Amino acid sequence: MKDNKLLVDEERKLNQHNQVKTKIENEVSDEVIARAENITSNETHQIDNIAQEFRGKALNEFVTTEREIGVSRVAARISQVVDFAFYVVYGLLALRLLLSLFSAKSSAGFVQFIRNVTDPLYEPFRGIVASPTIEGGYTLTLPIIIAIIAYSLLHLGINGLLRLIAQRKTVI
Repeated sequence: MKDNKLLVDEERKLNQHNQVKTKIENEVSDEVIARAENITSNETHQIDNIAQEFRGKALNEFVTTEREIGVSRVAARISQVVDFAFYVVYGLLALRLLLSLFSAKSSAGFVQFIRNVTDPLYEPFRGIVASPTIEGGYTLTLPIIIAIIAYSLLHLGINGLLRLIAQRKTVI
């Protein structure tokens, strides 16, 4: 036969503890509800002011964010156009370099077309350095390579500037 007195006593103490705990929780909850219902007019006015301030800040942040998103979209679109334009320039200059390297006939219509289109892009770089020629008329036109590098740097600078414009500024 087991002595259940200790077990019964522990269960009774646990039940009493849970009842006291529940009673205290209910009293605290009732007190919080009572205090919330008895807000003074001054407290109500303060709550309204704080809520209005939060509402105003949220609206201002929303409007500011929408403007910044619009500016970012425009800057991104401009960046895409700039990228396309520079890729066309790189392609045309690279084509002129290849035609020069393989000593394409200057009387050919396509060669004349490429030269006419790229002359305004190539002119500021013409004569910067000598263009070495090897037998058979093959010429490595170094000024075209310098032009491609210079246009690449300009391209990077423009895109960097557009990123600065498009970057969202965070205010704390």
